Amino acid sequence: MPKLPRPTEAEIAILGVLWKRGPSTVRQVLGDMPAGTGYTTILKLMQIMTDKKLLLRDEQERSHVYRAAVPESQTLRGLAGDLLERAFGGSAQKLLVAALSAKRATPGELKEMRRLLDAAEKKERGSS
Repeated sequence: MPKLPRPTEAEIAILGVLWKRGPSTVRQVLGDMPAGTGYTTILKLMQIMTDKKLLLRDEQERSHVYRAAVPESQTLRGLAGDLLERAFGGSAQKLLVAALSAKRATPGELKEMRRLLDAAEKKERGSS
């Protein structure tokens, strides 16, 4: 599968709305964006994102309906992998330590991290 371009901060905000809402028109996305964001700005960004293959556009209706081209989990995994390589030299430990020291994790988040670490450890032991 070809590597998708890294979305900008504004593009991630739009993707977040589409992952939450599902397929939506520009006007619907605009309704979930911060106040002061203009319709034409969102429209232009979504057109660019379509060209970049971040969004898919259904042109069957008068108002075009957009949806994310890839699932949220896949996009976030790609962003995390990119950040891991660029900023942390490929060290998952450094990334996790930095993330946990930057923002306090909830008990539920910590429980999920432990579950994922245990699963990764079992997988690693199984492949050795």
